[in-house]
Amino acid sequence: MATSRQKVNYYLQVLDKKLYFEEIKAEKDSSSCIILLHEGLGSTQQWKDIPDLLAEATGLRVIIYDRQGYGKSDPMNLPRPFDYLEQEAFLYLVEIRNLLQINNPILIGHSDGGSIALLHASKFNCQSVITEAAHIFVEEITLDGIQQMLLHPEINLIKNKLSKYHGEKTETLFEAWTETWTHDSFRRWNIENILSGIIDPLLVIQGKEDEYGSEDQVIGIIKNSGSKIKKSVMIEACGHIPHFQAKEIVLKEMIEFIQKNKN
Repeated sequence: MATSRQKVNYYLQVLDKKLYFEEIKAEKDSSSCIILLHEGLGSTQQWKDIPDLLAEATGLRVIIYDRQGYGKSDPMNLPRPFDYLEQEAFLYLVEIRNLLQINNPILIGHSDGGSIALLHASKFNCQSVITEAAHIFVEEITLDGIQQMLLHPEINLIKNKLSKYHGEKTETLFEAWTETWTHDSFRRWNIENILSGIIDPLLVIQGKEDEYGSEDQVIGIIKNSGSKIKKSVMIEACGHIPHFQAKEIVLKEMIEFIQKNKN
């Protein structure tokens, strides 16, 4: 059931960018707040009913936003820097928390959003962190998956579908995603050494059939994080988008984890 609680949307000036936000109000006053961080080709709209379902089940305030270059937010700065994930985690998300006065968020990130969540939690306090299909280093399976996407016989149809969410930014966004991850200089990207800074409860979710990452990503996150409370979930017959491809399992795991680790 979708939540009947008040939903609002607005724009905020975050550093040098005007970003689009959607928010579901909390049932009652609480220091807890869920922030959803979308994937590398994602947006607020592409979460579909996931924010509503999380809000309904937890009673918490839920915030979703389009990062620069995505959805209804300002275009990204070009060329995209190779530390774009770090910039999102250490600059933009920090400023968003300051502007919205969020002291103790529950971060839920998918793919790029999962990497941003891990980076942010390595330096800033959170209530808990949940990732889906997050990357902490570059793998051949990731590069192969991107190459398969580029060679897909219906690539133009895929881009047309993305344009529903990203409009005229679609081509630039798609090029930034593919060119950054496949660039020789980006192959050295690795954040394993900073994960020890994560001390918050951590849930790591990944599909066993993820076309962009192997179980080594999950093993690395669990092994290197400093969290005392941590859990990994590998889902059978599931690819890169667990919250759609294994929706019931993922929501159950997320909701139970959030409720168990409430402040």
